[in-house]
Amino acid sequence: MRCGILSPVVFRPPGQSSDWEAGAGPAELVRIAEAADRLGYHHLTCSEHVGVPDRIAARAGGTYWDPLATLSFLAARTTSIRLATHVLVLGYHHPLAIAKSYGTLDLLSGGRVVLGLGVGSLREEFALLGADFEGRGAAADDAIRAIRAAWGEPLPQYEGTHHRFRDFRIDPHAPRRRVPLWIGGYTPRSLRRAVELGDAWVPFGLPPERIAAMLAAVERPAGFDVILNPPPLDPIADPGGARRHVEESHAAGATMLNIVLRHRDAGHCVEQLEAFQQIFPQFFPGVPHD
Repeated sequence: MRCGILSPVVFRPPGQSSDWEAGAGPAELVRIAEAADRLGYHHLTCSEHVGVPDRIAARAGGTYWDPLATLSFLAARTTSIRLATHVLVLGYHHPLAIAKSYGTLDLLSGGRVVLGLGVGSLREEFALLGADFEGRGAAADDAIRAIRAAWGEPLPQYEGTHHRFRDFRIDPHAPRRRVPLWIGGYTPRSLRRAVELGDAWVPFGLPPERIAAMLAAVERPAGFDVILNPPPLDPIADPGGARRHVEESHAAGATMLNIVLRHRDAGHCVEQLEAFQQIFPQFFPGVPHD
């Protein structure tokens, strides 16, 4: 199993984020990203919302740093850690715009981009952006296929149900012909979408037993990842709890983790990253341990 971090500061949902993050900025974010990179964590993340209705933000969180700007900034301060969108809302973008923007980031970062993609659920935000809400599922499926066709291609061609393009030069483009696609969601359809069109499923808001049951109902291709989010962990004060939550995620089917840590400031977050690595050295192959 591998392990990445749900980046603090850039996304602050109630019950998951720590109070100090509200006053934090680029310096604290860079300190944590550089530590995660040095310690061998697989990825860091940045989510997407353009605007969250205030009534929803009050209970679910309204802070979302722009993923392209944020991950580009962090790419310049790190060397190995993957840069994962978690997730882009497909209905807000043309597939070629994603292939161009994040393909450029893939070039700049040395092939470290992971595209986490989702259908989206905020009707008000779709309306704000002039995007179609009712038909978003079918449009998202076609967009994923279009991104696959366009990624890493100087002259991409695609003919689908919602998107068609040819004879447009995309320069620069990604240095790799294939990018990992992680499909987010919490429905059986999101899992089917991930199995059919992606490389991984990133569920959220589901208990472990529900995830295990959903996974048991599908046939997953070889190499398919299941990326789960344990509850916030405190490996320094409660290493036993950290082990228990990781074991529960593994039993539910996780092949990779997105972890959230309890911390009181950026320095304490780095200490928690170090403590987690010491408890689970098997998640960090090739990284020397004391």
